[in-house]
Amino acid sequence: MTRRRTVPAAVAALLLLAGCGTSFTETLAADDTPSAAPSSPAPPDEGEESDDTACPAERAAPDPDRPVVDLDFRLSDDGRTVTGTETVVFTPDVDTDEMVFRLVPNGPGAAERGNRITVDDVRGDDVDQAGYEDAGAEGPGGLYVLQFDGELGAGESTEVELDFTVSLGGSGFERLGTAEDVSWWASGFPLLAWEPGVGWARDPFVGILGETASSPVADTTVTVSAPEELTVLMTGAQGEPSEPDDGRRTWTSREPVARDVSVAVGEFRTATLTSPGGVEITTGVLPGSETGPGELADWASEDVTELADRFGAFPYDTLTVPLLPDAGGGIEYPSSILLAGASRAVLEHEVAHMWFYGMVGDSQFRDPWLDEAFATYAERVDGQVSQEALDRVLAGPGDVGAAMDEFADTDAYFETVYDKGGAALLAAREAAGPAPFDAALRCYVQVNAWSIATPADLATALADLPAATDVLVAAGALDEDDLPD
Repeated sequence: MTRRRTVPAAVAALLLLAGCGTSFTETLAADDTPSAAPSSPAPPDEGEESDDTACPAERAAPDPDRPVVDLDFRLSDDGRTVTGTETVVFTPDVDTDEMVFRLVPNGPGAAERGNRITVDDVRGDDVDQAGYEDAGAEGPGGLYVLQFDGELGAGESTEVELDFTVSLGGSGFERLGTAEDVSWWASGFPLLAWEPGVGWARDPFVGILGETASSPVADTTVTVSAPEELTVLMTGAQGEPSEPDDGRRTWTSREPVARDVSVAVGEFRTATLTSPGGVEITTGVLPGSETGPGELADWASEDVTELADRFGAFPYDTLTVPLLPDAGGGIEYPSSILLAGASRAVLEHEVAHMWFYGMVGDSQFRDPWLDEAFATYAERVDGQVSQEALDRVLAGPGDVGAAMDEFADTDAYFETVYDKGGAALLAAREAAGPAPFDAALRCYVQVNAWSIATPADLATALADLPAATDVLVAAGALDEDDLPD
C-alpha cells in the first residue's frame, strides 16, 4: 500500500509520496554524487535452478483444503450501502472450536469517515453462538467470533453463512468510499482471520495508516448487483455482466487464490489488454480523468512484465486497476489495485504487492515489512544510488522488523518499514551480489507461494548469503532467532 502522508523536512524518505512528486530512488539519491547503479542480470527462468541455490522445479501450489468463499454483494441505488451474504467452507489444519472474522471497515477512525460493517445474521450447523470482540476497533467491534458447539478437528470441514451490511463513507481515499460517479469497498466483508498452521489472528487494530490483517488464500467467487449504468471492476477474472433486470445488472468473478477482495463500481471507461506474459489487464477511469484507460493499461503491463522478469511469473491470470478520485496513493488487493492518482511509481509499488502480500503472504500486523519493504524495494530504480545514501537511511532509528503496535505514529512506520526496509534490501543485494541475491529471492517466492511467510522463511532462502543476512540483522529486519542453525 502507498498512502499520502506529510513528511518532516529532515526525513530523507524513500517511498513515493502521492503529494510530493518524489520517488523511492530519486529521494535516496537527491543529495549524493551519482554513481553507477548495480546492473540487474536476468534471473533464471521459472523453475530453473541457480548455480548457488537449489529451488523446487515448480512454484508451491495452494493448499487444496483452503477455504472456499462465496461473496454476494448488492450496492444500493444511491451508492452508499452494500448488503451482502458470505458463505464460507472452512477446513482447519489445527483443531479449533471457533471461527474469527476481522471487520476491517470498523478500524480506528471509521465513524469519522462514515464507514461501518455489521453482521446481521449467522447460519451454520456447527454454530452455537456468535458475537463481536472489540480488538481496538470502532462501532460494534473489530472481530466477529462464531463459537462452535464442539471442537472442529484438523481436516474436518464446516460451512457457515453471514449476512452483513456495509456503510460507505465519503471523506477521501480509503478502503471504502463513495464519490461522484463511483463507489468502492475493499475488505468490505467479514474477513477470515486464519493463519494456517498457527490459528486465529486476533491482533489489535492500530491508529496508524497500514494493514493489520492475516488471512489465508481462498477459492473465492464474487457476485455484485449494481445499477445497470455502472461498471464493476473487482478482484478475480470477470465474466460479462447479465442483461439488465429491473434497472440492475449482475457481475461475477472468480479468483481461486484470493486473500481478500476489492470492488469498485462506477461510470468507468475501460480498456483491456493482454501483457506479453499472458496477463489480462483491465483498467477503468472516471469521467474527466486526464489519464486514459489505455495509457493506464500500458503502464500496468510494463510493470507486470518488468517485475515478472525479476520475481517470476505474475501470480494471477488477471489484473484490474480502477482509477479512483483524489490523489491518495494506492491499495493492493489480490489481482486488483485501487489507485487514486495516476502515479507510475505508486502503480509499480502496488503491482509488486501481487508477489509480496498477494502470493507470498505475511502477518501484516506482526511482520509488515515482509510486504511493504519488498514492494518499496521493487519500485523501478531509474536513478543513481550511492552507498552514502543507503548508509544514511540505514542509520535511521527503529527496527525494520517491528510489529504494527511498536510504531509511535504513521511517519515512524513509513520511515522505518518502507524507507529503511527498502534501503536494507537494496544494501543486502549489493552486499551479497545482485545475481545470487536475485536468485535467492526468486527461490523465496517459489517456495513460499500462497502461504503466510515469516522472517525465518526469508532467512532460510538467504542462508547461503551471510553478507545479505548481516545487513538485514543490522537493520532489525531479521534477528538471530530467524537464522537457520
